[in-house]
Amino acid sequence: MSTTTEGQPYAYRRRELVEPDWRRLPGWRDVTEEQWRDVQWQRVSCVKNEGQLREVVGDLLDESFYADLARDQRERATMSMLLPPQMLNTIVPDRVPDTEAFLADPVRRYMLPVFSDRRTDWPSHPRASRDSLHEHDMWATEGLTHRYPTKVLAEVLPTCPQYCGHCTRMDLVGNSTTQVTKLKFAVKPNQRLDDMLDYLRRTPQVRDVVVSGGDVANMPWPRLEAFLTSLLEIENIRDIRLASKALMGMPQHWLGADLREGLARVCRTARSRGVMIALHTHVNAAQSVTPLVAEASAAMLEAGVRDVRNQGVLMEGVNATSEDLLDLCFALLDGAGVTPYYFYMCDMIPFAEHWRVPVARAQELQHAILGYLPGFATPRIVCDVPFVGKRWVHQLADYDRERGISLWRKNYRTGLELEDATALDRSHAYYDPIHTLPEAGRRWWAENATLDLAAESRAAEASRGLALLQTR
Repeated sequence: MSTTTEGQPYAYRRRELVEPDWRRLPGWRDVTEEQWRDVQWQRVSCVKNEGQLREVVGDLLDESFYADLARDQRERATMSMLLPPQMLNTIVPDRVPDTEAFLADPVRRYMLPVFSDRRTDWPSHPRASRDSLHEHDMWATEGLTHRYPTKVLAEVLPTCPQYCGHCTRMDLVGNSTTQVTKLKFAVKPNQRLDDMLDYLRRTPQVRDVVVSGGDVANMPWPRLEAFLTSLLEIENIRDIRLASKALMGMPQHWLGADLREGLARVCRTARSRGVMIALHTHVNAAQSVTPLVAEASAAMLEAGVRDVRNQGVLMEGVNATSEDLLDLCFALLDGAGVTPYYFYMCDMIPFAEHWRVPVARAQELQHAILGYLPGFATPRIVCDVPFVGKRWVHQLADYDRERGISLWRKNYRTGLELEDATALDRSHAYYDPIHTLPEAGRRWWAENATLDLAAESRAAEASRGLALLQTR
């Protein structure tokens, strides 16, 4: 029997990681390697607007691109622009970029969206919402979402070192845009963290805390270490997961000597108390995995974290092919020691329809990537269903592909449903992008886009969600 990959749908290739040469970009021709590895230089050199992008890239890009970018910032963007040099350097990483290559690049497509990327027929789904997962509705204290029985999400701050166009927390995270006036935490930071800790002490069924935001890389290490140390003193806490896209977007942060020493202290304390600490990052394209990312990941493992895991987002034009997903997974696993963990379907936030894929496509991709990776490193593609939570894409209860309405069930009550005897019998809907539907489905949505949500819910309950699928 042949042991080659010839004839296989995907051909495995071990690729050596390469740090793109930032000097190929006009604005960074004189930047030294010492500067590049300096986290403070990375922070102060972030691209925050069109003018700063021009300073770096200059006339390599046509004026039409800058106009496209500016229009998106005015009319569509839900996140303000914030792109660290490390991330910008991975756009068209192998050569001096031109406009065509820059526009087509997968990292550009989700970090620097332009108006021409967006759908014009359905730029937002009629069921899209600012807080699409209703995390705020499930706050036990400000910023502490208690959605799952044994797990909580602690949003310890509302900022990141980089702002992704598809951010699921666009309602709270980052600066306001023309389209979205961001919510603000009302409680002072120290009191907010104290309130979280007090809730966890009073709630022994919680064993698992995701420490996120925002991004924990934006919290000064002494303050984050103090919070983690307090978490470790709570007897019922057994798992702590730190969430930071900056492991990829600004690995220089995680390579700082003081941080590495501090994290090692925390991990030693955790091990002595039987608590597992992991770091979760967010990489969406193989080209983002560079030697600096691998170095940062190795530093975290050396400091004592149990795992470094990746939670990507499945997006059209970025990674929504089996080859792109597998290339990314092998770059993470082979190149950086990062375990592929989840790929989330892009959430139903405003102006995200050009990124989203239908559930059926996600199911096909899950099937296509099975068998190539080790089982422990084969990521699950999941749909984060409003009022439900993460569900593997094959777990749906009903699916009308013509109208793109999938229905999902759950086996636990969220914090909103503790007194609700019928919560586990209810179905919850998720909606495919309308432009992916057949003509009959697109026509139905054109006629029913403003269908009353309460009436829809009652219809769904009346006949397991299928009543609403009948033409009225």
